[in-house]
Amino acid sequence: MSFLEEFQANLDSLPNILHKKYALLRDLDKSLQDNQRQNEQRCEQEIEDIRRGVRSGNIAPDTSVIRFSDEALDEQKHSIRIADEKVALAVQAYDLVDTHIQQLDQYLKKFDEELRRERENAAITGAPTSSPDGNTKSGKEGGRGGRKKTRQAASVQTATAAAMAAATEALATSANPTGMDLDLPVDPNEPTYCFCNQVSYGEMVACDNPDCKIEWFHFGCVGLKEQPKGKWYCSSCAATRNRRRGK
Repeated sequence: MSFLEEFQANLDSLPNILHKKYALLRDLDKSLQDNQRQNEQRCEQEIEDIRRGVRSGNIAPDTSVIRFSDEALDEQKHSIRIADEKVALAVQAYDLVDTHIQQLDQYLKKFDEELRRERENAAITGAPTSSPDGNTKSGKEGGRGGRKKTRQAASVQTATAAAMAAATEALATSANPTGMDLDLPVDPNEPTYCFCNQVSYGEMVACDNPDCKIEWFHFGCVGLKEQPKGKWYCSSCAATRNRRRGK
């Protein structure tokens, strides 16, 4: 099983685990509110009883001997225990999500290092790289400093993007059960692609024109539902090729 397959398999169980933890958090929160409400009522009643006792002379106005009942103190201690449980559950949920994020970050770092080594080796040796279909593509075809990937690299990037999209959806739907808007930071250095000029997400296709200025496109933006067979050109590059053929 590859890293991505293992990561996605673990990610599939993440929403259910988070859902159970947040459901338990809601139950604890309800129990805490009920206990606090009951304790407030008890303390208010005991304070009123003490005031009446002081006014009637049955209780000496000495604050050093006036205290809440054991029941009221036990309720307060129970509220603290429930609050501690809520904090522990929140930390567990955070650590669970953080672990998945770190796993994906490690894989992306490893993948970037492998691509960098391949580009450095290709630049040193000047040897052509082979695509999975057996055709040979020269280093020049990489375009713009060799940023163009082979079909194999494209499939890996697509799988990586799919895993990231799945992680984002899982966190959006499970880690935020209250539906509040989360202001998540966006990396300003993350490259953008496609006609929409957005970051990489979901499934993407690479234009086979080595001089394409955009290179990568989202399936939905170019009307694709599956990876095209053979060579594929974006509408701009296809129009340029047709004009050249017409001359």
